[in-house]
Parts: sequence; structure tokens; C-alpha cells
Amino acid sequence: MTTDKKVLACVAPGPLADCVTDAAAWVATRLAAPLELLHVLERHPEVATGDDHSGAIGVDAQQALLAQLSDKDAQQSRTAREQGRLFLNRLRERAQAAGVEAPDVRQRHGTLGATLLELEGAAQLIVLGRVGQHGTPGGAPGQPPGHHGDFALKALKAPVLWATDDFRAPTRVLLALDDGQMAPKLVAQVAASPLFKGLQIHLLMTGPARPDAPRELASAQASLVAAGLELSAALVPGDAAATVAQALKTHHADLLVLGAHARPPWRRLLQRDPTRALLRAACVSTLLLR
Repeated sequence: MTTDKKVLACVAPGPLADCVTDAAAWVATRLAAPLELLHVLERHPEVATGDDHSGAIGVDAQQALLAQLSDKDAQQSRTAREQGRLFLNRLRERAQAAGVEAPDVRQRHGTLGATLLELEGAAQLIVLGRVGQHGTPGGAPGQPPGHHGDFALKALKAPVLWATDDFRAPTRVLLALDDGQMAPKLVAQVAASPLFKGLQIHLLMTGPARPDAPRELASAQASLVAAGLELSAALVPGDAAATVAQALKTHHADLLVLGAHARPPWRRLLQRDPTRALLRAACVSTLLLR
């Protein structure tokens, strides 16, 4: 997370728009990276207008109806674009007030998933609102990351920050390690990133008990201290999700950092996805590194 690539914030009208903007502005200023606010206009043709379009009508009437529907669709599209423009302008001003020098805005038609796949190559980090199963803000423990969260977890390769609706600039970070293979890469990214400078970090190694865990924890701790980070550390074998949830409370952490598990699809079908389990356990904004 030290390249010239942008921080890409996915915003949509609703209760999470401001907190996603705040989280993205915090990341962009810490990384000295450009910020882009992305608003995707998704069409939902399955939503009925309430008009009766099912009656038996003649050819002329059919053509008139098609023209009427086309005009209505065009008007709705223009209205949505204008509302989106005003929405993005407000968030751009909010980001500027938070210290971002020149945030960019982009409005696209399509689906959020397809748009993110197209744009993620230019992003060093993607910010999403943590949305529950029914589109409501999802920050409570036990809630899944929602449809877009699942997509980001499975399909994206860029780091993703899920911002909760109570996001505030983090001061205490819980860095959770539960996989010996992923740990060195995750620790190296944290040590090299300006995102964590000056923050209090608690390094937690959890998961199934492993003989190498104490040595891996000591190595990770040494690397982070050498990078100048303020650090405490603990080894707590056990259920990773439950241990992380308890540690978030104990250490009053306002940001959870974890690494994505690279498991082939057939293993995810047979085993509980550990990354998703940790996301469900988190009650704070969560940064997923790759």
C-alpha cells in the first residue's frame, strides 16, 4: 500500500455514505494517495412502476406505450445521474474537509461487482460500507459481510476496508494472525505501510495450537517493532473468531486488520471459511490485506 495507485471508495446514498467517505479520506491522507469516490448506478428492471402494462392492446397503442416507457426510462436515468452528481459533490466536499486535497469522483452505470473488477487494477485499496444481509448497516458481531462484502472477499485481489457506520479515525488496531503461512506476508505489509504509524497495535496470534506459533509470533513482533510501531502481543490458541471478538473488546480496538486466506474453492466448500468467520466476529471497521 505504498504505490501511486488510488484509494477507491464505493459510495451509495444511505446511512453508510458519510462513514465510507470518512474512512477513505483517512486512508488516503495516511497513505498520501489520490482518492476517488465511485458511485455505481445499478438498474433494477425487476422493480415495477405500478402502471398496468399487461392489457391486450393494438399495434398503435403498443408503439405508443413503448415510446412512453422509453421516455420514462430516459427521464429516470437523467434524474438518477443528476441526483448522483449532487450526492458525489457533497461527499467530495466532505473528503476535502477531512484533508484530502483533490478527491476525484466517478459515476458509472452497471453493477458494483463488474465495475470493481474493471477498476481494481488502479486501486491500492478499496473501501466499502459494511452492509448486512438486507442492505442495512452491518456492524454488529455475527452479521455476515453482505452481498457486496462476499463478492469483495471472493473476487477482488486488492486490499479491502469495510467501514462500519460508526467509523472514526482509528487509534487502536488489532492485528490478527491465525495462519502461519499468511503471517509473514501480512506482517511485512503492516510494517511497510504508513497507515499504521503512530497507532497502538495489539498483535494477536490465535487459531489452532501449533508448535511453531511462539517462534512465529516472536518473529512478527520483532519485525513490527523494528519498523517503529507501538506494539503489544499475545498468543491465544483457540477458536479464532471468538478470540478475536473478545480481543477487540479487551483492547478497545477500533480497527481490525487480518489477512485473506488463499484456499481453493473445493476446500471452502468442505471447511468453514476462516476469513468470513473473522469478518462476522468483528464489530469494528475491518481491513483485509491480501
